[in-house]
Amino acid sequence: MSRKTAEGTAIPEDLVVVGHVSGAYGIQGWVRIKPYSDDADALLHAKTWWIDKPDFHDVEMMQAKNHSGDVVAKLMGVADRDAAERLKGAAVHIPRSHFPALSDDEFYWVDLIGLAVENLQGEQLGVVSGLMDNGVHPILQVLPKQADPAAEKAAPEILIPFVDQFVKTVDQCAKKITVDWGLDY
Repeated sequence: MSRKTAEGTAIPEDLVVVGHVSGAYGIQGWVRIKPYSDDADALLHAKTWWIDKPDFHDVEMMQAKNHSGDVVAKLMGVADRDAAERLKGAAVHIPRSHFPALSDDEFYWVDLIGLAVENLQGEQLGVVSGLMDNGVHPILQVLPKQADPAAEKAAPEILIPFVDQFVKTVDQCAKKITVDWGLDY
């Protein structure tokens, strides 16, 4: 069953949050978007964005460019600075199907979330719950498999640097990441 906006427009099933509007840019209705990725290709090339302010709806992206680590864009129907400021805080969604294609050894972070993580010894470490960037390289955030469901305290999150030294294979078809990481690290 597909969801629809108040106007009856079908909402794509594969929407991914790629950034948020951080404010206005200039006086002609441009908005400044803080992307959630260093590579903002999806924002720059998708012609239709979905935003959640004032309500969830699609908007045509007329023009966009990189600017000082952010993306600035002109959106259809946003005519002046006041209209752009009203969008501040809005999440920006783009259908996953509109993301640029990647080479075999590249991954979108969103595609890694939910994959099982096991080490070279075949021990299950948990499931990728997220990724973060420490400025040098990405880090896998792994929610550990709870060994004892009756335990009062949950096992702490496992943080694994997403570098070749530790991440040996990513198999999206098998929904598994193999790492050189011990249970006791």
